[in-house]
Amino acid sequence: MEGDLRRIPLSRRSHVTGFQALATGVAEHESALERDFVTLASFLDAGAVVTAQPVTIRFADEGRQRRYTPDFRVDWSDGRCEIVEIKYRADLRAGWSRFRPAFAAARYWARSNGARFRIATERGIRGPRLEAAKRLLPLRRAPVDAALAERAVAHARAHAASFGDVVAALPVSREAGLAVVWRLIARGTLVVDLTMRVTTETRVTTP
Repeated sequence: MEGDLRRIPLSRRSHVTGFQALATGVAEHESALERDFVTLASFLDAGAVVTAQPVTIRFADEGRQRRYTPDFRVDWSDGRCEIVEIKYRADLRAGWSRFRPAFAAARYWARSNGARFRIATERGIRGPRLEAAKRLLPLRRAPVDAALAERAVAHARAHAASFGDVVAALPVSREAGLAVVWRLIARGTLVVDLTMRVTTETRVTTP
């Protein structure tokens, strides 16, 4: 009996059942990779709404009735909607023949409901952006002096500024300047390439 595909045990992988708070609500996660996906989504889009196990899709497969529950629905703040399945690449390869009919049904369901279905693996989830998210998310709600924030943003807009330039433009100690700039990056008010290591020479722009 096939049952729900998400109940297939992934014994080689870590599972951490729990809840992760987002600015727009709370999303449940059952695996470490799912937790990392929620962390990354909430960092990339503070307004994203992430819903766990959003729908159960029923479909026919070789004359048998089956059902499939994707891991997440993500409603991005720009209006896009995605139905997302989280899988380790090794598990995806090993179970592809079983997963494929369910994924095909999910793609059809998503298209019919104004959404997009996609599979996210550790290759797309884990990397420099996730590490940045783990460091910067705690800073997103940290207080920032409004006058210093305005000055930092104005400097980044007026010049081809580096990270070090923006810090140096603030009339405070280097430590305090670093705190301001990192908090503005965490909020998305200042932008750097987080797929690369951030140094004093890293280019800083505004959205």
